Amino acid sequence: MKKLFVLSAILIVVFMGCQSIRMMKDDTTKQWTQLLGADYAANWEVFMGVPHGTVTGLEGVDPNSDGRNGTPLGLNNDPKKVFSFVKTGDEVILHISGEIYGAISSIHEYQNYHLRLQYKWGDKIWEPRLKRPRDSGILYHCQEPHAKFWNVWMQSQEFQVEQGNIGDLYMLVGTSIDVPAVLIENEYNYQKGAELIEFGSSKKRPFNHCNKGFDNENPHGEWNTLDLICFGDSSLHIVNGKVVMALFNSRHLNSDNQIVPLKKGKIQIQSEAAEIFYRNIEIRSIDEIPEI
Repeated sequence: MKKLFVLSAILIVVFMGCQSIRMMKDDTTKQWTQLLGADYAANWEVFMGVPHGTVTGLEGVDPNSDGRNGTPLGLNNDPKKVFSFVKTGDEVILHISGEIYGAISSIHEYQNYHLRLQYKWGDKIWEPRLKRPRDSGILYHCQEPHAKFWNVWMQSQEFQVEQGNIGDLYMLVGTSIDVPAVLIENEYNYQKGAELIEFGSSKKRPFNHCNKGFDNENPHGEWNTLDLICFGDSSLHIVNGKVVMALFNSRHLNSDNQIVPLKKGKIQIQSEAAEIFYRNIEIRSIDEIPEI
C-alpha cells in the first residue's frame, strides 16, 4: 500500500474554485472496527428486491418479472440465502450469490471514515445480466428508505464494483457530485487536473456515471483490496492501493425537496446478478484525509 502515500498526497489541491482535500499522516490511534467480526449480525441487515422471473424455488414469482419492477421481498426476508456469512477458522466471509437483487445494509450511519474491504468474484451469474460484466457495488452516504432505486437500493452514491470497471461512479436517486473529468469517445473519464464536471442522477447529460481513471483490478478469482475514504463532502475511490477517482461537493435532494450537502449515511453492499465474496470489512473514523 506504500504507493498510495504518494498518490493520495497528489490530491491535495483540486482546481475549480481552489477546492481541496487536506492530507494527514496515518493516525494509528484511530482503531479499526471489524464489520465482519464475531458480532457481524449487529452491524448489518438485509433488504431483498424483486425476484427475476427466472428465479426458482420461490412461491409467487412473476414469470415476466425483469427483477426491477414489482413488490420487493423486503427487509430481512432472504429465503434464497442470497447473503450468507461463512466462517473459516477465525475469518468470516460474506458470500453473495447474486441470484436476486438486494443489499446488505449497515445498521449504523457513518461520517468522516475510511472503509477498507477485500473482494473476489465467484463463477455464478444470473438473469438479467448473463451477457454483461459481473456486477456488485458499494453504495455510500445511503439515505433511507429502502427501495428508492429499482425497488431495492437507497438514495446514495456508488463506488462501482463491476468487472473491468472497478471504481466507477454512479449516482442514485437525487444525488449529485463533482468529478474532475474529460470527455473521451462520448463518455466521461476521471482525470486529475481536469475541469470539475457535475454528475447527478437527474441530469440528462452527463447523467449519473463517470468512468474511473484507469483499471487496477486483479484477474478473476484473485482477491482485491478496496478503500473508500470519505471526509466532509469529498471522497476517494481506491483500488488495490491506487486512487482511481476523487470526488467533491457531494449533495442530494432531501425530504424537504432542497439540495443540501451529503456527508454521511449508511453503507450498502449490492447483490446484482453475480456471485461475489467479501472479507476483512473494516472501518475507522478520520479527522482528515489520511495517507494509507
